Amino acid sequence: MKILIVEDEQHLADGLRFNLEAEGYEAVIAGDGDTALELLDAGKFDAVVLDVMLPTIDGFEVTRTLRGRSDYTPILMLTARGRAEDVLNGFAAGADDYLPKPFELEIFLARLNGLLRRRQWLETEAKTPSVVVVNDREIDLENLELRHGDQHVRLTLMEAKLLRYLIENEGRAVSRKVILEEVWQLQEDTDTRAIDNFIVRLRRMLEDEADNPKIVQTVRGVGYRFIS
Repeated sequence: MKILIVEDEQHLADGLRFNLEAEGYEAVIAGDGDTALELLDAGKFDAVVLDVMLPTIDGFEVTRTLRGRSDYTPILMLTARGRAEDVLNGFAAGADDYLPKPFELEIFLARLNGLLRRRQWLETEAKTPSVVVVNDREIDLENLELRHGDQHVRLTLMEAKLLRYLIENEGRAVSRKVILEEVWQLQEDTDTRAIDNFIVRLRRMLEDEADNPKIVQTVRGVGYRFIS
């Protein structure tokens, strides 16, 4: 498998490449965001290890750009900015996982391997079928895709996990705090309104009128309720 390492600290980038190659991966280094986007545009990678603080454009913008052009290569963000708000910003941009620096090599490799097997997330205690239909939209949770007529929309792993959680708890009011803990395993105090960014995107995908939601409903003072 081919991994793109986007890291401007040369010694760290070289160390990651050395260890990935020792594990049998092919690894390529990009030292800034623009170079990373050029490499991803020119060839296929199986995953991206992406620093946030980069020259030219930062890792959040690299991720948003990739997702905006329908490139859903798995992204593992690496950064010294490890606050819960930063983690959520990474997820909101479209990252699949987020590992604060400093980190242990074994943890890094485990998280990367997890991304490369990301479709297996559905099999872990999953009550939901791999394909569900909501409001005439066919949602393929295994292949991370929503289909509605001729429209095909890619889901990020985080969007799919949130949607699965809401479906499995249909009819129940679930709080933002519970969503953070159950879906993303974030235990730290944080501004839970960050979850609203994900809800807005799900409404645009699922609702006939995103500004007048009938499926992903707001429960004032609590959080959200899913009604199919």
